[in-house]
Amino acid sequence: MAMIFRDFVSGFPKETDMEVRESTTKLRLPEGSSGLLVKNLYLSCDPYMRNRMEKLDVPGYVDSFKPGSPITGYGVARVLESGHPNFKKGDLLWGFTGWEEYSIITAPETCFKIEHTDVPLSYYTGLLGMPGMTAYAGFFEVCSPKKGETVFISAASGAVGQLVGQFAKLFGCYVVGSAGSKEKVDLLKNKFRFDDAFNYKEEPDLDAALKRCLPEGIDIYFENVGGKMLDAVLLNMKLHGRIAVCGMISQYNLEQPEGVHNLMNLVLKRIRMEGFLVFDYYHLYPKFLEMVLPQIKEGKIVYVEDTAKGFESAPAALIGLFSGRNVGKQVVAVSHE
Repeated sequence: MAMIFRDFVSGFPKETDMEVRESTTKLRLPEGSSGLLVKNLYLSCDPYMRNRMEKLDVPGYVDSFKPGSPITGYGVARVLESGHPNFKKGDLLWGFTGWEEYSIITAPETCFKIEHTDVPLSYYTGLLGMPGMTAYAGFFEVCSPKKGETVFISAASGAVGQLVGQFAKLFGCYVVGSAGSKEKVDLLKNKFRFDDAFNYKEEPDLDAALKRCLPEGIDIYFENVGGKMLDAVLLNMKLHGRIAVCGMISQYNLEQPEGVHNLMNLVLKRIRMEGFLVFDYYHLYPKFLEMVLPQIKEGKIVYVEDTAKGFESAPAALIGLFSGRNVGKQVVAVSHE
């Protein structure tokens, strides 16, 4: 069974842009292959996957999905057969795999062997996988935080935002987040221990909302949204503030992206605004685990997942990201072991 990408998408994606196909194949590696044959256990739904539904020609970024072929993305899998010296039968890994029951991974060097199994395996699609590393790299490496600084995070209850906020709180910052429902705002304040939060859908004036929550301004903005939120944030940044641009989910489904009007603030306030991709920071993964595993075990970091069960639920789970239907990290459990 595989999730096939039908054709390139313009505007808002639909479940019908994907289809489940069943096929029969022999479960074995090709002769002499240095790849891996794996059984997929969990699939990760991530906002960047929307970009891959269009024709991309961006050097250093992931490729577009191929029409007529299985969708690919991050997942957790068990090795059934290995032609690579770093992996053996029975190993668990996370990394790029196919949206299918079984996959052949041709570049095992891009995957991470799972050594710590005393946490939920699904965490390796989120907290201990790509989103966790994204939060860690964006906050600590790109933003260079200082204790006592003010931090604002948009899409703060998502897979990355909920972790940036908790990392910032543990580091000693004042943290505010925005989200798109009362349930998510309550989650930010009560479960993730943000200092304040607001529902952007109920704020007619985002500039006023930011001034209410952060009257002294923003030192660090972790950008997940773009558009009107970015414009409002630029008015509220402090001198020498830093903006880590992780994503712009408000723009992904627009045929004509919105412009940003307050960019002169970058000059006037000497703000550093930097885009980043997690791939450039994977060499720090051991350092990240060293920090976060004890925090998980001591209950200092909590993580909320939204788990869809069964392969057939995958299209709705992925499309739901773009309307904010998920609460927390969206995962698809395709096989329980």
